[in-house]
Parts: sequence; structure tokens; C-alpha cells
Amino acid sequence: MLTGKQKRYLRKHAHHLSPLFQVGKSGINHNMIDQIDETLEKRELIKVSVLQNNFEDKDDIAEQIAQGTDAEIVQTIGNIIVLYRESAEQSQYDLP
Repeated sequence: MLTGKQKRYLRKHAHHLSPLFQVGKSGINHNMIDQIDETLEKRELIKVSVLQNNFEDKDDIAEQIAQGTDAEIVQTIGNIIVLYRESAEQSQYDLP
């Protein structure tokens, strides 16, 4: 579980990132979860965009992704979800 201070630190580093994944009207599937999982292992901090043609709640989508990848939800703002999971091999971020 991330503390408020850690979330602020990660939000600062995620500000300049572009979304790497888009969730469309077909929603979340197992293949997308696997790809997000691999990307989190390499990058640790990513953004996911929820398109407007998706009728599911963005908070539910964030929870599904977080549970499927064992990641932490740093922030959901607008249609953007910021996720973090520390890499098992090499950590890029020194959390406070």
C-alpha cells in the first residue's frame, strides 16, 4: 500500500508520461492484462487511457487492472489511470 507521500512522488514522475494502453469499448481482456503486466515489470510506472466509447466505470477498470497485475493505483484523473508496481529485478524509483 502506497502512502500519500509516495503517491505524490509517483504522480510527479508520471506527469510527463504518455498513456501506453487504451481501453476501448471491448473493455479489459486477459491479453491486455498480460501486456500491462510485462510493461509494468519493465517501466514500473505507466498510464492507461480509458476511451470515451467505453461505458464501464473508470474506477472499476482501474481495479480490474490493478488486481490482475498486482499493481497499485497511484491516481485516476479524467480518463487516465496511473499504475505503479515495483520491478522484481531493478527498481527505477526510490520511493520516500
